[in-house]
Amino acid sequence: MSFRRLLPCAAIVPLLFGACAAPAVEADEGAGPVEVVTTFYPLQFATEQVGGPDVTVTDLTPPGTEPHDLELTPRQVAAIADADLVVYLAGLQPAVDRAIAENATGTVLEAGALVPAPPPGADHADEPAVEPGHTEEPGHDHDHGGRDPHLWLDPENMELIGSGIAAALSDLDPDDAAGYADRDATFDARLTDLDERFRTGLARCETRAFITSHEAFGHLAARYDLEQIAIRGLSADEEPSPARIAAVQHAARDHDIDTIFYETLVSPEVSESVARDLGLRTAVLDPIEGLADASTGADYFSLMDANLAALRGANRCR
Repeated sequence: MSFRRLLPCAAIVPLLFGACAAPAVEADEGAGPVEVVTTFYPLQFATEQVGGPDVTVTDLTPPGTEPHDLELTPRQVAAIADADLVVYLAGLQPAVDRAIAENATGTVLEAGALVPAPPPGADHADEPAVEPGHTEEPGHDHDHGGRDPHLWLDPENMELIGSGIAAALSDLDPDDAAGYADRDATFDARLTDLDERFRTGLARCETRAFITSHEAFGHLAARYDLEQIAIRGLSADEEPSPARIAAVQHAARDHDIDTIFYETLVSPEVSESVARDLGLRTAVLDPIEGLADASTGADYFSLMDANLAALRGANRCR
C-alpha cells in the first residue's frame, strides 16, 4: 500500500502574503536541526518519525491533557513565533488556531488539507437519532465544521500526513531531503502493515457495530466497514440527552453489543452508566489524541494495535 501524493497547495499556509508558488524559506545552512512545533500527539509522532535527527520537535499539548482544552502559555506562543515549521489541525484546538494566525512567522502546515474529504456519511457512521429539533447540547465550543477531526485513526490518512510533513521539511532543509524521504518510506511501510493487520483482524466479526463515548472513530469505522454508535457527538465533553442515551441503548440491543467503550483522556462516567444500565462490560478504545498514564500502549502503533485487540474482542471477530 502506498498513499504518496504531492503536497497540496492549501496545506501550507503562507504567512506574509505569499502564495504556494513562492519558494519556501530555507533553514540557514549549519544552523542545526529544523525547529518544529506540533500541536498534539499524533502530529508530534508523525513529525518525529519522518524528521528523525534532523528536527527538534516541541509539542504544545502535554501528556495527559485533552487537546481540545489546551490553553497556551506565553512560552508556547513564543515557540510558535520562533518555529521554522508549525504543524497543526485546524478546528481541533481553538486557542492554538488563534495563536498560529497571530504569531507564526515560519511555514505553517495544516494537516487536514493533506487528507481528502471522507465520503458522505463516513464521519457519522450509524449515529443514533435524537429528539426532533435537537442537535448538539450547548456548552462546547469546538468547531470541527461537522467533520470528524480524528484523521490519524485511518492509517492511510496518517501516511498522507507524514508525507506532507516530509515534503515541508525537505523544502525547508533540502540538504537532508534524502533522509526525510527514506524515513517517510519506512513510516509508510509500517502503516501499510498496520492497515493489513486491521483489515485481516476485522474481516470476520459477529457484529460490525461498536459503541463509543463520542464520535471520534468515524474515519476508522469507514476504513474498515464498521458502524460507530456514539453516546456523544463530536465534542467529548458535551452532555448527552436522555433521548440520545435511549437511542444508544436501543442500538446496543439491536446489534447484540456487549461492550461500551470509553477513552483515556475523558471521564468514563457516562459510558460506565450506560454499560451498567444494560449489564454490559466496558473497555478502552483510544482516539490517540494524546498519551496518558492509563494508555494501553507506548506510541501510536502500539495504541492502534491495542484498539484492534479491543475491537476484535468486543465485536467477537474470528
